Parts: sequence; C-alpha cells; structure tokens
Amino acid sequence: MKKVSFILVLLLFKGIYAQVYTIQDAEQKFPISYATISFGNGNGLFADADGVFKFSQKRYKDIDSLFISALGYKEKGLSTKSLPKTIILTPDIAELQEVVVKAENLGKYRTKRKSSKVHDDYFRCWLPTVESEIAVFFPRDPLKSTKIASVFLPVMMESSRGSSSRKKQSFSTLFKMQFYENNNNSPGKRLPNEDIIFRITNKDKTNFELDITEYKVFIPKNGIFVSIQVLGYTDKDGKLQHTKKYHEVETRKGIVKVSTTFRPLLPFTNKIEDNITFTRRIFFKNRSWQRFDEKYSENNILIQKGFMNYGMGIKMHVYEK
Repeated sequence: MKKVSFILVLLLFKGIYAQVYTIQDAEQKFPISYATISFGNGNGLFADADGVFKFSQKRYKDIDSLFISALGYKEKGLSTKSLPKTIILTPDIAELQEVVVKAENLGKYRTKRKSSKVHDDYFRCWLPTVESEIAVFFPRDPLKSTKIASVFLPVMMESSRGSSSRKKQSFSTLFKMQFYENNNNSPGKRLPNEDIIFRITNKDKTNFELDITEYKVFIPKNGIFVSIQVLGYTDKDGKLQHTKKYHEVETRKGIVKVSTTFRPLLPFTNKIEDNITFTRRIFFKNRSWQRFDEKYSENNILIQKGFMNYGMGIKMHVYEK
C-alpha cells in the first residue's frame, strides 16, 4: 500500500509540475527552436532549441491563454485548460522571405570598426529581462557592399552595488540576435537572416565579441538595426533552463508582477550624440518599438542622466567593388 500511495503521489506531482510541451512545424514535423510563448499580459517564456517548453497552471495561476509565435509561422492562440502535448504551427507564406545568398568572393575589403562603449558603473546599466529587446542602429556607406564581421557587446559581470564587494557570480545566459531594416529611422521589417543564438557567461570579457562572419549579414544601403534579447539562463552545457520570468511582490495595492532580471548587465552610455537605441516589450501583442529617450519614460534614471544608448559596436568588412 505504501508503494502504491507513493506512486500515486509521484504521478500527481508530475501532473502539476512536469507538464512538457513541444512546438513543431505542421509540414516537416521538425521542432521549432526558441519559439515565443506569450501569456497575453506582458509576460511569457521561450521554447528551447528542441522546441520544448514547460508550463503548469500551478506555477502560473492567472494565465488562461497562450499565444505561440515564431518567424515564418502563423501565430496560434490556445487555452491553457486544453493544451496539446504537441503544438503545431502552420507556415505563413506571406511572412516567409527569400534569403538572398551573397557570393563569398566579393574581392578585396578593408576592415572598419565602430567602437563599443564600455564602463563598469552599475547605476548606468540596463537590467536585462526576457520581455525586452534592444536594437541599435548602424549606418552604411551607400556605395560600398558591407558585411558585419563581429558585434561587440559591452557587458558588466559584477552584480553587487557596493564597490568594495563586487564579485563575479557564476551565470550562463542565452541571447538571441536579430536584424531589422531601417524604416524612417526606427526598426522596421525583420531582415531574412537566421536567428543567431549565443551565450555569455561570467568567464567572458566585458567587451564581448560575437563573430558572425559565417551568417553573411550585409548592411542595407539605408543602414541596419542589430538587436539582442535574453532567452534565459542555461545549464553548464548551454541548454536553456525553465526559469520563471517574473516574480510576485505584495504591495498595498495588491500583488505586482516584477520581471526577473538576468546577468550580465548592459552598460548604457552618454558618449553617442544621436539617440540610436530602441527597445520593445516582445510579449505584448503590438510589440511596437520605442526610441529610448525622454518620450520613452520621464522617470527612467538612465534617461534622466543622459545615458540613452546601449554602447554596442561592430567590425565591418567594406568591399572595394
């Protein structure tokens, strides 16, 4: 009887806490990596590299619907009361774009670099959350074919505010990089380059260099927006972990959901003249971009102090032809 009771309790426990779902392509049946699972209330999570995510109503008590989306697929809304174990997404023909393969041999090129802006001031840093995507604009010489060879991402590894107790705590965070066209000086249509998934750990340098030469990212004539967003923490092998993306804080006005922040912190700078940084909350339905300036928020401390740009940099191959 004790064994039977233990098995029943174990099954009940699994039913509550270990509900695993897989997102697949409707035609080829392959998993859709890093799909977005929105709760419809400004929060959400991501599938991992195998299209797998975990969800339980015990963990997210107030969520009754999920909205599943991925580039090139039609968004799908589902009730949390009847979630199938395998969620099928249908390709969206209107959204699919032809990827133009650039010739590798474009002749001679010169290397040009737009330097990143690095500092270690905790109070001048953005606290990354999975709900936010940050995009930075880079122009191009309209007469020269230009490929991005590397992207430099300033990061701050320390997590303690006190200067005397700053220590590097262990972490491993997964990011996604995407590219957007310039639409009237703001991020427009996403460019047909594949997602670049990369990881930053406490062992990396504060001026993190991401080599993207193999992805053949060419800058359009009117410039490009390069964006990054947090997917979450990983295990030691780089596999995305199921992390609650917000925590609940009890206030006088009731329970308030506060987004979980992830290391490393992202240093913002006042050393760039133009406001070339945009942000958006990716779990909101409209997902609209906002320039990070006074119109974004009057109460944001970074903006009040003039630190309105993320100091991202790039290394470019500028071809002579």
